[in-house]
Amino acid sequence: MSDTLIRTPLYDEHVALGARMVDFAGFEMPVQYGGILEEHLATRESVGIFDVSHMAEFRISGEGAFDFLNTMLSNEVNKIVDIGAAQYTLLLNDAGCIIDDLIVYNTGLEFLIISNASNRFQDWNWLYEHKPDNVEMFDETDRTGLIAVQGPKALGVLKQIFGPSWEPPHRFHIEPATIDGKIDVLVARTGYTGEDGVEIIVHKDDVVALWRMLLSFPEVSPVGLGARDTLRLEMGYSLYGSDMDITRDPISAGLGWACPKSKEGYTGCEALKAIRETGPSVRLVHLLVENGIPRHGYSVLHEGKEIGTVGSGSHSPSLGKGMATAYVPAEFAEPGTELEIQIRKRTVSATVVKPPFLVK
Repeated sequence: MSDTLIRTPLYDEHVALGARMVDFAGFEMPVQYGGILEEHLATRESVGIFDVSHMAEFRISGEGAFDFLNTMLSNEVNKIVDIGAAQYTLLLNDAGCIIDDLIVYNTGLEFLIISNASNRFQDWNWLYEHKPDNVEMFDETDRTGLIAVQGPKALGVLKQIFGPSWEPPHRFHIEPATIDGKIDVLVARTGYTGEDGVEIIVHKDDVVALWRMLLSFPEVSPVGLGARDTLRLEMGYSLYGSDMDITRDPISAGLGWACPKSKEGYTGCEALKAIRETGPSVRLVHLLVENGIPRHGYSVLHEGKEIGTVGSGSHSPSLGKGMATAYVPAEFAEPGTELEIQIRKRTVSATVVKPPFLVK
C-alpha cells in the first residue's frame, strides 16, 4: 500500500479493531472488520457505524450563495430555502455530464456541500472558478470527522447519547446538537444504506470520542466499505465512479429526477434538453442474477453479443442473489428484459429489474 495515502482521524481506531485497510480514493480506509456479511446484517438488523470522514465538505456563504448554487447545481435549490433542509443534486459540466453527485444542506448560516472524496479537488476547482465575488467558499474537509450511524436501532442509541429530549431531524434535514454539553455536532438524516439513521459531522478532535461512545453500545458494530457497498447497491443507490462519471449524463444514469425539467439556467441545462428530446442511446439498468456474483467490468451480453459491462456488482446478503448495474443500449433497458453476464468461463442469466433490489 502506498505510503502517501491519507488517513482519517479514526485510522488508529480501525487498526485497533483489526480492520483490513485498503486504498480507497487515495485514503487508507477499512474495507471490513469481521466480515462483510456480518457487517451488512448488523446494519440491516441493529446498528452499523461507518467512518465517512474521507468525504469532502465545502461551506458556501455570502450574499450571492443561493443564486450561485442555483446556477451551478441541477436540482431546485429554492426547495431548500428553509433552514435545515437538504437535497440530493448533481454538479454538471457544459455538456450535461456528471462531475459529481452531492448532498447540499442549508444550515441557516450557509450552504454545506458533501461531495465524494475522490472528486474533492475537481469539485472545488469547478465551483471556485465560477463563483462571483459576493460568494465565499471554505473547504472544511480537513477540520472535521464524519460518522454515519445506520440501522433500525440507530435512533434509540442516539437518543441515549444526545439525551431523552433529543428528537432526530426530519428526513433530509440537518440540525445542530450537543453531546454531554461540550461536543457540538451537526446531525444530518440523509443516509446511504436504506436504513434509518443519521450522519454526524463533528470536529476532528472529537471524532474519536464519539466513535468510542457509539461502540460502547452492544447493539452497535463498526462497518467497512465492503458492506457499505452491498447495502447501498441493494437499495439501487448509485456510486460515482461505478455507476456514473464525467462521461455519463443524468438521463442515461437514471438521475433525471435530480434535474427537474421545469428548472432553467443552470450549467448543463441546455445539453440535457437535447438529450431528453432525442432520448439517450444507453441507459443504466439494474440486473438481478440468479446463479453467480457479478463484479465490476464483467461483460453484459444479449444472445451472446457483448452490449455493456458491469458497473457495480456484488452478492446481495438480504436476497441471496447476485445484483449488478450496467449501461446497455436503450432498447434493452425495459424491466423484464433477459440478458446474460459473463462470469469468468460461465455465462449466467440476468434480468433487468426496476430498482431497488431490496424492497423495504
